[in-house]
Parts: sequence; structure tokens; C-alpha cells
Amino acid sequence: MRFPPVQPVLAVVAAAGLALTGGCSWTSTKPPAAGGTAAVAASAAAGTSPAALAAGGSVHLTDYTDNDGPTSTVILTGAVGDYGKAQSINPDGSVNPEHNSQLNLMLTHGSFRLDIADLDKKFVTVLGKLAVNTTTCSGTASVSEPVPVVTGSGTGAYQGIRGTFNLTITLDEVYKPPACMENGGAYLSQSIVMTGTGTVSFG
Repeated sequence: MRFPPVQPVLAVVAAAGLALTGGCSWTSTKPPAAGGTAAVAASAAAGTSPAALAAGGSVHLTDYTDNDGPTSTVILTGAVGDYGKAQSINPDGSVNPEHNSQLNLMLTHGSFRLDIADLDKKFVTVLGKLAVNTTTCSGTASVSEPVPVVTGSGTGAYQGIRGTFNLTITLDEVYKPPACMENGGAYLSQSIVMTGTGTVSFG
């Protein structure tokens, strides 16, 4: 996820979200439709029943990236077992590079969105106070916040999904010396992980 430059931080965000692999980004203004009818048909052909995914219950989510782009990698386990990409978007579906609105989970059996606005706001506040270890040129920041599923956002096997995830987003960075002591110092390596557990239901 990307945030305003603070300390030698970045322009991050994850996290959740929340999200996430280097070199991956979408070029369209709307996220590709993950899942839907084609994905449900494919899962059925592979012997995986979408109905089994929609039983509801406890779900663990992990979203991760090593860069500031809008796209991340996500995996869910438990009552929902699925994986794919996540993309920071606006309510109208356009890409949101600031990560301050919604996170679209584009999974193999469908998609749904998380409202990450409050998590992002809390994370940006923490980044503004980030203490950098100038001896090792490294820094870390972490915040937690309930993140609700966006009502009506489910597609494919996730139509009608509801619920809330309690997510923690953590940033770890190593900066380029000696600029690590100054605002805007470039980072050499970065990890943004958003993870936590939630309860979902369908219908």
C-alpha cells in the first residue's frame, strides 16, 4: 500500500490491505473481473464446489507485497480457502494508488472487497511518527483495525458475503545510508504484510 512520504519511509500502503508482489500491476482503470461465472464453472470442472466455499465461518487472511504499487498477493484459509491478487481501488472500481478506500480481493472462485479506509488512515498516522534506527538504517510500523466486507461486493462463489476482519498491517523497511536519517531517504528493501482473522457469512 502507498502512503505519503514520511521519514525515510515510502509512499506505501499495504492491511489490509489487507496487499502485492513486485512487478505486478494492472494497467486498466477498472480491476479485472476475477471469478464470476467462468471461475465458478472452472471450479466445478475441477471438482471444487462453490457451495463449499460459501458455508461461512472463521477465515484467516494474509495479504503481502514488497513494493508501493496498488496490487498485492492474497491468500485466505479456513471457511474460505482461496488465493489470488488484491488491488487497491475506489468505490467506482478505478485503481486507487493511495490505498485509502477499498481493497478488491480477486480470487480464483470470485471476488469481494474490503473497506480499508480506516485502517489506512490509522497507518498513515503511525508512519508520520515512524522512528528510524539510524544505526541500522531500518524501521517498522504496525497498526490494527476492524475491516468490514463491502456490502454487495461479492461475485462468483462470494455473492452475498458479509463479515468483518480484524486486520493488522505491518511495514518493515531497510533504508539506504546515510540518507536514512533524513526525510525521503530511499529504501533498499520493504515488506508490507496485512493479516488477521474474520468471520464471514453468506446470503
